Amino acid sequence: MVLVGKTKETSKKLQDIYQRLFDTYGPQHWWPGETPFEVMVGAILTQSAAWTNVEKAIANLKAAEALSPRALREMSQEKIARLIYSSGYYNAKAAKLKALAEWLGECCGDDIEKLSAMDTDELRRELLAVWGVGEETADSIILYAANQPVFVIDAYTRRIIYRVGLSPEGRAGGFETRPYAAYQDLFMDNLSADVQLFNEYHALLVCLGKNVCKRTPLCPECCLKEICGFSKS
Repeated sequence: MVLVGKTKETSKKLQDIYQRLFDTYGPQHWWPGETPFEVMVGAILTQSAAWTNVEKAIANLKAAEALSPRALREMSQEKIARLIYSSGYYNAKAAKLKALAEWLGECCGDDIEKLSAMDTDELRRELLAVWGVGEETADSIILYAANQPVFVIDAYTRRIIYRVGLSPEGRAGGFETRPYAAYQDLFMDNLSADVQLFNEYHALLVCLGKNVCKRTPLCPECCLKEICGFSKS
């Protein structure tokens, strides 16, 4: 049975999933980043990239003293691209970082703490208007840099939720056909709007997706196997 919308049963199952993940993996201490701006940069660089390669790119930016909005605005796009080469799609990502840095200057004078005081919906609209910032990237910035309660949806989350039997309705096909907002509403309608909860839950889902609930899942090793429809089938 597919459970969708705001119901006690859906809320209970989401809480059960979280508890099983937390009991198995413990606190994840996300997002890795020393400053809110580093988190924002990481959210751009991690698009279609392994985190180990993102770390190399961030280390290069730090070494070049380029890990600030002003530094990125003043640096040529070509030089940024060379510094972030390890993250892949480096030319496009260099342009995205420049666009983000320009927006931060215009929006809040590079005072990233001001983002936390913005209305969440307004902040999300502003971020989505920045070139190269999609829904997952915007929500990662809102949750992990601005400390506002939005649930981040990524491919791991879609896959896990689809397999356990909580996927929202969508077009025919697999979990990829369901809209981003439908998955996000599933969590935000059925869980308390809590930054720490959303932070930890998303990180735990990523942990499970990377290590166990892969494209070819390792069901016997999964802490959700007792409640997962895919595993039982």
